[in-house]
This record gives sequence, structure tokens and C-alpha cells, in this order.
Amino acid sequence: MKAIVSFYVDYGRMGELDGLFICDKEALEKLYGKEVYFGEVLGKHSEVSLEMDASLFQIKTEDQDFIAKFIEIMGDGTISGYNPFDYIDEDESEEEEED
Repeated sequence: MKAIVSFYVDYGRMGELDGLFICDKEALEKLYGKEVYFGEVLGKHSEVSLEMDASLFQIKTEDQDFIAKFIEIMGDGTISGYNPFDYIDEDESEEEEED
């Protein structure tokens, strides 16, 4: 089941990371507990790495008809901002599939 999800984390004076994206709800739940490295997204030498948990995400809608129409018009994936799925280490993802 797909969902439109918002992502938000506040780093105070350094800035914030936020995003809006479409993903499978099951994949989002599997993301919880994983460490995601975003790189220097808040400026040089910022080195942002964050453990994902449910408090960082808000499901905006799970209305499958709406999401299907939205994907038809706008495409699938990241709508705006940062999508943690874009920053998952490919090697880590492959290891989990093998387990």
C-alpha cells in the first residue's frame, strides 16, 4: 500500500531537513531503526547522519485513488525536499535482501 509521507528533522541554527515523497508503507516501516547518511546537506563539514524512527515521518494520505491520480500526473518518488530512501547505502539494502 502506497502513502504520501512527509519527513522533517530540525537541527536548530544549522537548518532542517524536510521532504515529501511517495513510498510503500511497508518499506517505510522497514526503514525505522536504520542509520541514513545524508552527507553535507546542511553545509560544508555538516556530515548529517540520522537514525530513522517514526517520529520523523507523518503519513499525509493513504488514499490509493488519490495517490494513483497523483502519480499519473506528477510521477512516483520524491515530490520535494529530501527523501531518506535516496540516501540509503546500496550495499546495506542488498545485504538485507539476502538475509
